[in-house]
Amino acid sequence: MRFGLACFGFMLLVSSVSLSGQAPAGLSPWHPADGTVILHDFKFGTGKALPKLRLHYITLGTPHRDAAGKVDNAVLLLHGTGGDAHSLMNPEFSDVLFVPGGVLDIQKYFLILPDDIGHGQSSKPSDGLHMHFPAYDYDDMVRSQRMMLDAMKVDHLRLILGTSMGCMQTFVWGETYPDFMDALAPFACLPVQIAGRNRMMRYMAIQGIKLDPAWMDGGYKEEPVQGLRLAETLLLVMGSSPLQMQKRYPTRAAAEQFVDKYWARPTPDANDMVYYLNASRNYDPSPRLGEIKAPVLWINSADDFINPPELGIAEEMVKRIARAKFILIPISDATRGHGTHTVAAVWKNDLAAFMRETEPQR
Repeated sequence: MRFGLACFGFMLLVSSVSLSGQAPAGLSPWHPADGTVILHDFKFGTGKALPKLRLHYITLGTPHRDAAGKVDNAVLLLHGTGGDAHSLMNPEFSDVLFVPGGVLDIQKYFLILPDDIGHGQSSKPSDGLHMHFPAYDYDDMVRSQRMMLDAMKVDHLRLILGTSMGCMQTFVWGETYPDFMDALAPFACLPVQIAGRNRMMRYMAIQGIKLDPAWMDGGYKEEPVQGLRLAETLLLVMGSSPLQMQKRYPTRAAAEQFVDKYWARPTPDANDMVYYLNASRNYDPSPRLGEIKAPVLWINSADDFINPPELGIAEEMVKRIARAKFILIPISDATRGHGTHTVAAVWKNDLAAFMRETEPQR
């Protein structure tokens, strides 16, 4: 199994850390249904196209239609960078939210979890095109998600909840398709251009891979291991929680043992990593935040090293959104740095209240 760097969250597990902080697949008792959509002649923002773009997704629950025939219970759940549709099947997320009586009870809601372009079982560079794969971005991802929903005959969303990269896509969704959803819940991101230390980290990780002699312009015969190790080391530092790291690895020996195991893990494909780290290169929803119509519940955590609260960005940007509430979760034993977005017990009450407040009037 390859472990993704799911978008800058890093919930620390014994054997894996991911950018989104999401656990590897296979840890949850849920049994979702699989689906695949083929988008023909999909044109990317760069102007390049793929004859067939494959999008894989999983679902839980059953769609319900109102008296007018419109789907009224669909929830789109968006994973982080390097993750996949199973990332949010993490028990700390799914076993809290999806259960009977839970905020996203699958007996009530129809949950849709896609593999984004470049991730999971969807089309990606490592399928064979390598660096000839079109350079996708978040706009491409959101547009393909909308086309996937059209193919599934889902014409409305009760909620979009996105974590990390999915958080950023949630803002893009709100601007691009402002009437398609009842509510938006972006967790663990900022709606501004990726710059400063955040972009530096991504750029260093990308360049670390490309400067490895084994890279061969993406046509490597074997993975550029040294470049990948550098990239994953940077991502570990960015996405982890100092408090949790200290608690879990309180001695030098324990810390070094973790690093040795971390470096020994199977790595993502280098081409895939370069692409998904660079997908945020032109992200910047800040000029159009005023176009978002849906209510927004935006949650970050104070120990998020990727979106540190001292920047003061969230407090300014939230003023541009007509119906938005921003919550900054204080550091505690329950938070997990950037990966707090997946620890549903920390913020489930806020989400539950938000769902009640945004319940459509019948």
